[in-house]
Amino acid sequence: MANVRVRFCPSPTGNPHVGLVRTALFNWAFARHNEGTLVFRIEDTDAARDSEESYEQLLDAMRWLGFDWDEGPEIGGPHAPYRQSQRMDLYADVAAKLLDAGHAYHCYCSTEELDTRRDAARAAGKPSGYDGHCRDLSAEQKAAYEAEGRKPIVRFRMPDEAITFEDLVRGEITYLPENVPDYGIVRANGAPLYTLVNPVDDALMEITHVLRGEDLLSSTPRQIALYKALTELGIAKETPAFGHLPYVMGEGNKKLSKRDPESSLNLYRERGFLPEGLLNYLSLLGWSLAADRDIFSIDEMVAAFDVTDVNPNPARFDLKKCEAINADHIRMLDVKDFTERCAPWLRAPFAPWAPEDFDEAKWQAIAPHAQSRMKVLSEITDNVDFLFLPEPAVDEASWTKAMKEGSDALLRTAREKLEAADWTSPESLKEAVLAAGEEHGLKLGKAQAPVRVAVTGRTVGLPLFESLEILGKEKTLARVDAALAKLAAQP
Repeated sequence: MANVRVRFCPSPTGNPHVGLVRTALFNWAFARHNEGTLVFRIEDTDAARDSEESYEQLLDAMRWLGFDWDEGPEIGGPHAPYRQSQRMDLYADVAAKLLDAGHAYHCYCSTEELDTRRDAARAAGKPSGYDGHCRDLSAEQKAAYEAEGRKPIVRFRMPDEAITFEDLVRGEITYLPENVPDYGIVRANGAPLYTLVNPVDDALMEITHVLRGEDLLSSTPRQIALYKALTELGIAKETPAFGHLPYVMGEGNKKLSKRDPESSLNLYRERGFLPEGLLNYLSLLGWSLAADRDIFSIDEMVAAFDVTDVNPNPARFDLKKCEAINADHIRMLDVKDFTERCAPWLRAPFAPWAPEDFDEAKWQAIAPHAQSRMKVLSEITDNVDFLFLPEPAVDEASWTKAMKEGSDALLRTAREKLEAADWTSPESLKEAVLAAGEEHGLKLGKAQAPVRVAVTGRTVGLPLFESLEILGKEKTLARVDAALAKLAAQP
């Protein structure tokens, strides 16, 4: 496919959410698959909601996810500027040309008048959209309204004919004229609306494919009509192809919204999702590499991605599956990469140990054992804290569960056998605890539980005997002694 140009055009309002990321991913993959151009554009014309902080978060999110763009902020390009707030003169010029050519007109209707006529239309069982009241006002009528002090908006004049287009995801779609009335493109204060600025930017930036959320499907016939007018005026070269991506659904089969906790991209970064793991999962929300394959690299996705393969049905966000896929990607890292990515969670503010108590050699030794058991990187802190804290952070629920009647006797026997064991061999340590369990009529699983809690503070964690070897004989035996003392002090 030659000369593909797609755009990703978020508004800088609040934190980026996963639905936005999925849209960015599909646009980015489509551009890269077709050796095309990705335009990154910021739609920041809503001064009441947009913020510079959100703008910086968007740029940071794109970098973290690994999305590079060919034109846009910090890069520039032939269609700069790429922030709508810096393009207001362009929109005013286009609006004036649409008015002069008769493709748009001034509408003086007040909000109250519009509401009254809409209510009457609904009561009569008719479409409740704009009724064209100001479509063909005479000069005298316009003058009379202006004499009343009315400030008009600008409306685009929709054609009195059906609009049909081929959606790349959904196939052929037709809108009848009675369902797509004339619509506003400029507010009474002169501020341009999304309905104007978005397609005008797409036209001026020569966008060939618009891949966006299903929620914008109803605006497509309006934009197609506007494109036709822009083409007649020499502003647009052609109408782009449209593809509307399926909704991402949350709990209760409701559309995932910004208010849903699992929608926030920041949540996944803070928990330690890998960008490649998160993107792998998000790509499955409407698309698949193969029917029997869920795990793949971003490069494999790019090589295979075709927007016409996207399923139009809503896709449900499943956090557990997202975590499972991320865990697979963690296991796919080489150990050096894994240790480097864990670094933020091994220091303040996440690490509960003093910086001077962190032991790099012990961390490097335990890392391969941790890597195969983690869903997200933030889990590393609790998994390895027993190595760097002076005493284990004992989870009381784990203590109660593991320290049953007779645990003190078992621990004393285990201590004797561990003291005599070969501490250069995890297998020797395992045999010591196994032998202690046999003396008390317990299998390994039950015998090792009190030892694990005494040494690590938890019933669940990394492989016990490798952990004991890395912690060392002196600290291990001291912690067993401390557990025995605690048991002796219990009523």
